[in-house]
Amino acid sequence: MLLTGLLFVSVTGIVRHLGSDMPAAQAAFIRYAFGTLLVLPVVYRLLKKSSYRLPSLAQYKLYALRGMAHGVAVMLWFYAMARIPIAEVTAIGYTSPIFTTIGAAVFLGEVFHVRRIAAIVIAFIGAMIILRPGFQTIELGALSQLLAAPFFAASFLLAKKLTGTRSPEEIVVMLSIGCTVVLLPVALWQWQTPTTIELFWLLLTAVFATVGHYTLTRAFACAPLTATQPISFLQLVWASLLGYFVFGESLDPWVILGGGVIVASVTYIFHRESAAVRLGRSLEK
Repeated sequence: MLLTGLLFVSVTGIVRHLGSDMPAAQAAFIRYAFGTLLVLPVVYRLLKKSSYRLPSLAQYKLYALRGMAHGVAVMLWFYAMARIPIAEVTAIGYTSPIFTTIGAAVFLGEVFHVRRIAAIVIAFIGAMIILRPGFQTIELGALSQLLAAPFFAASFLLAKKLTGTRSPEEIVVMLSIGCTVVLLPVALWQWQTPTTIELFWLLLTAVFATVGHYTLTRAFACAPLTATQPISFLQLVWASLLGYFVFGESLDPWVILGGGVIVASVTYIFHRESAAVRLGRSLEK
């Protein structure tokens, strides 16, 4: 999980380095096109399995919905990364699990306890501390990242639903393909011929992101979620240090404070979810 955080922060650093010269949709498309090429060996291995069965029409629809949700989220994230400090993007991104909790209650029928509501309210306060509406002009980059959070949450919920019937390898492959297809029309509409250097950086982004998703999966397989989740919050530390030392970004105390409030809220939610799972298992026994 520690390696996952470093890999994902490396991705944010590269996108920050690329800046806003390339349209966000085009940069996201090229990143996922490279990602699709990287997972082609996985596709070949899946199709060779005698036990493999193609998804049903209903499952293809879920994959399509996830591709659209994740594609929109990635476009918004790329836009934000090029315009606001890395630490701010990372801190606001921690609101995504809050939207996941809301979505799980609304769409998956999970119980909405008072504790969950309180944690969501606290996380919202944390986001407002970062954005400080009324005290400063809210930048489009910050709004873009805040808007990306529910789309990432929708992608996570759809993935969670698919894991009940489909393999993790197929889900990762279909995400890469889905995002590439969704981003293609917008990328073509805004297309600017990329330089060789830009293509190199986006290829490196795809490599780091793909390896990061693999190490994330390995972390979840090796340890309980409550053990790995707090380590993921170190990304805010890595992002702050990267922004400060590499890009000369100041360490905004309001971003650190708001990020800390959101982290505390999300940690509490994960703790309660883990406790509920343990209670359910003990009752089954």
